[in-house]
Amino acid sequence: MTTVDTSLTPNPDGATPDPKVRAQARKAAEQFESFFIGQMLHKMRSSTRELAGEDSPFKDKVNEDMQDFADDRMADAIAGQHAFGIADVILKQLLPKT
Repeated sequence: MTTVDTSLTPNPDGATPDPKVRAQARKAAEQFESFFIGQMLHKMRSSTRELAGEDSPFKDKVNEDMQDFADDRMADAIAGQHAFGIADVILKQLLPKT
């Protein structure tokens, strides 16, 4: 018979998890959404660079690092608002309604 280790689950017995666990779950869900959005923005930026002409400002390597940094901050801001809903779906699966 296989036993399941419930010590790592936020809600092993169906009770409402404490606020610390809820905060950790919320932060992790937002970080995952930010990562997902960031990857999407980086791929879009990469495609724009590939399609841009040689004289385009998007081909300029000088601005590339700052554009990547701006994309990461934008992803964090969008994820903080749960704009894509990815964090909400993750939280629904991890935490009960309270």
